[in-house]
Amino acid sequence: MDEFKGARRETQEGGRTVITEPGRVIVRDPGGQAFIRHNEVDRFRYGARDIRTQQVGNDTRTIVVRPDGTQIITENDRDGQLLRRIRRDERGREIIIIDNSYRGPRGVGGFYVDLPPPVLRIPYDRYIVEADSAPPELIYDTMMAPPVERIERRYSLDEIRYSGSVRQRMPSIDIDSITFETGSWEIPPDQAAKLQGIADGLNRAIAANPRAVFLIEGHTDAVGSDVDNLSLSDRRAESAAQLLTQQFQVPAENLTSQGYGEQYLKEQTDGPSRINRRVTVRNITPLLNGGTASLPPPPQGTAPPR
Repeated sequence: MDEFKGARRETQEGGRTVITEPGRVIVRDPGGQAFIRHNEVDRFRYGARDIRTQQVGNDTRTIVVRPDGTQIITENDRDGQLLRRIRRDERGREIIIIDNSYRGPRGVGGFYVDLPPPVLRIPYDRYIVEADSAPPELIYDTMMAPPVERIERRYSLDEIRYSGSVRQRMPSIDIDSITFETGSWEIPPDQAAKLQGIADGLNRAIAANPRAVFLIEGHTDAVGSDVDNLSLSDRRAESAAQLLTQQFQVPAENLTSQGYGEQYLKEQTDGPSRINRRVTVRNITPLLNGGTASLPPPPQGTAPPR
């Protein structure tokens, strides 16, 4: 991390502070909110037979060709923002996995969406599942679970990534079976095998729905600066996503990763905490597609949601 810190450059753009470092861009709004971006195409290069880049107007299209002829097509705008991710098979049939160009009629623009906290009608330990103690069937069921509240509209990938209140509509799995050393995003070999259960659940879920998209979230403890922790957590999420693909053959295009630094501490402490240095996985497909929840009846004496 010290090497990246030394290479950082800070500029002001439209009232925002933009911090660039190798492989990452961190943006801080005037209100103090910060988020981090990175190019995910590098993850798709693993095992590729060919990689081509095309310029289409102001947009860039990267085509990764796999040994079986399948193409993963990533379209980015002039600022490097993801527009679409498409899988095209050897027969030319296409599946749009992510359409990040969508803006719903009720979208307010920008990245942040403010929603009230969801009302949980499932046990909390089924809303946030601990992977270390969860049987394989529970991991799979959580990955396939519906939203805990109705999804009112489709959300863009950016709205999902940068709005905690949107992500809270979906159950999640804390991958507490692997932890990270302070300041590190490497997953030691002796811990990598612990991702087998997560990988099995992901592969099973993607086989059931080839358009499924799972967000791998990275987190840190509260030690260090917020910028360092954003960078570190983003690299942790990417490391987990890379490992799931390279060691367990989870399709890279069905994963996306994002770091959140110290924003969502599991243990409320300012000191070092191994359980805060973690990654989380959740199915964001219903959020991208505007899916509705199959809500169970409300608890007795509780008014139904409006």
